[in-house]
Amino acid sequence: MDIEIKIVEGSKMLKTFIRLTAAIHQNDPDWLPPIYMDEYRFFNPIYNKALGYCDTIMAIAFRKGVPSGRIMGIIHHPYNELKNERTARFSHFECYNHSGVARALLGFIENWAREKGMTQVTGPYGFSDKDPQGFLVEGYGDTPLIDASCNLPYMVDLTIENGYEKLVDCLTYRFSIHKMLPEIYNRVQQRLLNSRRYEVIEFTTKRKLKPFIVPVLRLVNQTYQELYGFYPMDEAEMQDLASRYMPVIDPRFVKVIKLEDEIAAFVVGLPNMTRGIQKAKGKMLPFGWIHILNGFRNATQLDLMLGAVKNGQQGLGLEICMGLRLLDSAKKAGMKTIETHLILETNTPMRSVIERLEVPVAKRYRVFRKVLDQQGSKEQIR
Repeated sequence: MDIEIKIVEGSKMLKTFIRLTAAIHQNDPDWLPPIYMDEYRFFNPIYNKALGYCDTIMAIAFRKGVPSGRIMGIIHHPYNELKNERTARFSHFECYNHSGVARALLGFIENWAREKGMTQVTGPYGFSDKDPQGFLVEGYGDTPLIDASCNLPYMVDLTIENGYEKLVDCLTYRFSIHKMLPEIYNRVQQRLLNSRRYEVIEFTTKRKLKPFIVPVLRLVNQTYQELYGFYPMDEAEMQDLASRYMPVIDPRFVKVIKLEDEIAAFVVGLPNMTRGIQKAKGKMLPFGWIHILNGFRNATQLDLMLGAVKNGQQGLGLEICMGLRLLDSAKKAGMKTIETHLILETNTPMRSVIERLEVPVAKRYRVFRKVLDQQGSKEQIR
């Protein structure tokens, strides 16, 4: 065989694993590279606490001695115990358009999963819903989103060819900042504020925002429990997530609603930095940070990164109130469009709020699943 699978060991192999995607996408003008500084932190257990409680394996496929594809396997034991599953995940799956390479990589993860006693493999999916999830299946050629998959179309075909079927889709919606909203939205907001039970908090500085970061993540833990793939963050993971995003968070695009001194809802928007990251080619140093900063400052699209409404407070207008405040801030900042974060197709309450405005789907991402049989293929591993 001219395809050999090697397990990633050591810093040299890790560098090959991380940098391989740049070669695969060298002719793809829409590719969004990762910020490589963050990518190395992702694979470092000092920074990524999930590496301590999940089983992981990383592999590179060499075709005629040339790196031609990569994949990561994850077994999230706490999530499996919570959901009573025996599921392995594949992540970071990228390769050239070669069926043999794809088959070898997926087969490698499937055999590893069987050896660990797993009964199915799902993916692409990382440690949590904060990592890229699913392959893009609709919306090619559109502006990519950070922390979302940016795969070539053939990756979907290669996955399906190896026996994978749809598990669940995630959607994003995009709409003009000047879209006319129903007058009832303003009435709902006014009624909410007139009740004097709720306090809408807006921010002008990161210093004032910082104390709210971990509390809003605690609200995420409370409200996301039923969503596919979600596992509650511990305090260390909350602090890590806060430290990752605090440098790029713009306080103007964070809205919080309090009810009796407790956070009842929040939303976080982030100026789309895609063009800046592309110009920097994912490198912060020596001067890439200038391109990323300029991309941040000159962004005309606001990406909604995260949001939640406390259980028992949903459907009362808190989403509308935060949305109107966010729209106002985006207009003042000169934004032209807003794109939502990934929304599970099964999350009908959230989808109904958006689809009521007749907003079109911008992108669709698909997570796949394969039930494992007892016999696995044997690939050469070294």
